[in-house]
Amino acid sequence: MEQTAAVPVGGAIAEQIREVERARLRALVAGDIGAASELHAPDFQLVTPVGHVLSKDAYLRAIATRDIDYVEWEPGPIDVRVLGDAAVIRYQATLEVIFGHHRVPRASYWHTDTYENAGDQWQAVWSQATAIR
Repeated sequence: MEQTAAVPVGGAIAEQIREVERARLRALVAGDIGAASELHAPDFQLVTPVGHVLSKDAYLRAIATRDIDYVEWEPGPIDVRVLGDAAVIRYQATLEVIFGHHRVPRASYWHTDTYENAGDQWQAVWSQATAIR
């Protein structure tokens, strides 16, 4: 059986996924829960830089209550790999956030996100951030 490999993509699909990721970040920084909800799959999970796992509901509730308050989230170039209706993106970003009223100083992080295309809409399924030291 021939296996199909995910490949880096530079065309329209990759740019669509990059724009969805940028829209997701803008919604999270703005605290726009309606927009953010549409950009996260129902079974979305976030793994934070300290290893906590948050479901979509817990994550968006924390954004809504400002327990997680993104002050700044500036992504660098976003690498995209696509295989059918799944994609993985990876990029470095500058991030400043307030967790539970504790300001985390601006720092650089690697972000890796998995996307799925459900009904002609790309949604984030898994997200993981790792601090760059």
